[in-house]
Amino acid sequence: MPERNIYSLLQQTASRCGDAPALHQPWSGKGRRKYRVTTWNEYLRAVGEIAAGLRALGIRKGDVVGLDSETRAEFYLADLGVMTAGAIAAALYPSYPPAELGRMLRDCDSKAVFVEDAGTLARLREAALTPAAQFILLTGESEGALSLEALRSLGREALAAEPGLLARLQHEVGPADAAILYPTSGATGEPKMALVAHGALLSNLEMAPPVLDLGPQDSTLAFLPSAHIMHRLVIELLPLACGLPVWFSESLLRLPQELKRIRPTLFVAPPRLWERAHSSIRAELRKRSRLVQRLFEAALELGLEAVRPPEAGQHRSLAKRILPQLAGRLLFGRLRRRFGGRLRVCASGSAPLGKELNEFFLAIGVPLIQGYGLTEGGIVILNRPGSPRPGSVGKPLPGVEVRLAEDGELLVHSPTLFAGYYKDPEATARVLREGWLWTGDLAEIDAEGYLSIKGRKKELIVLSNGKKIYPSRIEELFRLEPIVGHVVPVGEGKPYLAVLVTVNAAAAEALQAPDAVAHEVYQAIARVNRCLASFEQIRRFRIVDRDFTVASGELTPTLKVRRARVLENFRDAVAQMYRD
Repeated sequence: MPERNIYSLLQQTASRCGDAPALHQPWSGKGRRKYRVTTWNEYLRAVGEIAAGLRALGIRKGDVVGLDSETRAEFYLADLGVMTAGAIAAALYPSYPPAELGRMLRDCDSKAVFVEDAGTLARLREAALTPAAQFILLTGESEGALSLEALRSLGREALAAEPGLLARLQHEVGPADAAILYPTSGATGEPKMALVAHGALLSNLEMAPPVLDLGPQDSTLAFLPSAHIMHRLVIELLPLACGLPVWFSESLLRLPQELKRIRPTLFVAPPRLWERAHSSIRAELRKRSRLVQRLFEAALELGLEAVRPPEAGQHRSLAKRILPQLAGRLLFGRLRRRFGGRLRVCASGSAPLGKELNEFFLAIGVPLIQGYGLTEGGIVILNRPGSPRPGSVGKPLPGVEVRLAEDGELLVHSPTLFAGYYKDPEATARVLREGWLWTGDLAEIDAEGYLSIKGRKKELIVLSNGKKIYPSRIEELFRLEPIVGHVVPVGEGKPYLAVLVTVNAAAAEALQAPDAVAHEVYQAIARVNRCLASFEQIRRFRIVDRDFTVASGELTPTLKVRRARVLENFRDAVAQMYRD
């Protein structure tokens, strides 16, 4: 490959796109919201200055530098600056408690830490567990910390003293050198830190052009945590590779308005966002007249028929191909405008997306696709835009090999694989064997090569009668039930399946009768049970008294449920479901 490292990729894009906008950071001035624009040339210059400034501070090749910030333009500049300096960028999830962040910074031996602002720095210092590192503020100033502008000034001085410094760094940093230290989600165990090399990142980015047609004419909206691999690859590094401008969200509360105003062509979000959007659409529909509801459902059925593959030997008539398009234009245009109305590449990731939910959005004209990736492997499987297969994660990307172990575990061989867990060779050896990554996910591959993920091996429930149940299958069936927030199946070693349920507050507020919430949950479970085999059916349930949260450890920062922590925190409720 022509690129040696991520910085060389930025150089190529800057030479091609020059003074075109690259980053749009929101800010408030004189009571109005504006965007501070960074061009590709400015992006390149800032990254070079940050890299040189880090070297002036004593940061060397292979040192770990932490980043504790929400997703913003300054994070992108610092992240690339760390990698350009030959150091390893360890981004953290800001939603973690400060004590946990401090522990992670200490465990990864960080020599410097970029923090978002003075408030973030104060919280880290109060935790009293942070390492003796140099702190650098991405925004503002604070005593005892270096501002980003001061770091860049140091870099300019270093570059003036040694004009060939950046060229030397380019020569020092090659494809095999570590670039990123990712925190794993910890959904099925304690979080680990995974090392990924420049070459693995570049290989993953090279897989995109044959599958995704993206360029400077496109745009995306960034709102996910930058510590997550999906965001880092698709919303930070992929735009870097194809010259695609990035707009940063001001907050989740403003995301709906930003989608309408910015009108992105590339958008990536976890299933939770799509579930909430579906619930919102359904709630609005219930307020409309019976006639409007019937028209909507009829048009939706036409759309669903169009997105589902025809039975073998059957062909759709011209009318069945045209009618869904006409109905979509008449009834679903306003729904598509919620997402800006220009989406071309629209993906769900970080957790499984229900088949019915995927079909719903495709039927209304939102081109939602699903793929598969993991911290240790990169993004390796994807449904192609224009030919998605709802219920599957797609086909392997170019250069990726997959196979199934005897028990159905998915194995991946790819140039995108990680180098190993930080300071944990034993854990690395358990998942990397003879060049294959053992993912821990159970999968199936159909005759056309589409892969479906059945669930995590660690989460498989075996009842006392030996019957095996995939929790992810149960969870998927609840994704179209507006009253249900989260559902956690339980039953390991028990005679039947039961579930813990959290309630969607917005849907619950719309119900008037005192017992209406419990009744709605009961009806939702009855509908799900009709789709299950008798041994899979839910026999008992408990509605817990609060939603799951990141702070209580029940959700990861990307909103995946940590089943073990949920079962620990609600063990009394689980026990009640199995009492006579």
